[in-house]
Order: sequence, then structure tokens, then C-alpha cells
Amino acid sequence: MTQPKTQTTCEKFQTAEQLWFWFLYSRSVRNGFMRGPSITTNRRPCELLDVETLITKLYLSGQLSDEQLKTLKEFGDRRRAPHQHIWAENHAAAQWRDAMAVLGAAAQKRGWIE
Repeated sequence: MTQPKTQTTCEKFQTAEQLWFWFLYSRSVRNGFMRGPSITTNRRPCELLDVETLITKLYLSGQLSDEQLKTLKEFGDRRRAPHQHIWAENHAAAQWRDAMAVLGAAAQKRGWIE
């Protein structure tokens, strides 16, 4: 007797920032740096490798710059976006916005963002 398959729902991301923070958190869990949450029935519309491949394609095509990737990583590790009203983060906030616009458009084309 075969067991019935459980119905899992695919939960899309609301924003590119949500996608980015999920990606970094999930990578750290996969690499053993953090403990992951318990397994839920909600799945994401993409896998870690899908996001990594997308970021690589955007970088290699020149849509994301070295500086933007550095900013995404730096503030992703801080688990927050740079704030435009903090003088020291003003330039990083502009880089973040531009990178999120590129990532958001590409992810939306793939159906990962609502």
C-alpha cells in the first residue's frame, strides 16, 4: 500500500529583500552555521541553487556590479538593509535599492515573487 502524498503549498516571496534574506539564511543553515527551523509544509518556488545561479547570471551579464554584490553580502550578514538616512550608509542604500530592483525583476519573471 502506497502512502498518499501530502499536499504542499508553494509560498512565493513578497519582495526581493525577502528572497535575499531567505537565501542567505538558508545557505547558512545548509552549511551548518545555524540551526534551521522545523520543517514546514510550505515550500518556496525556488531552491538555493536556483537563486545562486540567478545571482551569478545577473553578475556575469553586468546587471549586478561587484560593489552591489558586496553591499548585498555585507548587509545581508547584518540581516538588515542599509538605511538611506544614516549618512555612513547612504551610498550603500542606493546600491542596495538598485540591486534589489534588478534581483526583483529577474525573480518576478521566474515566478518567485508575487
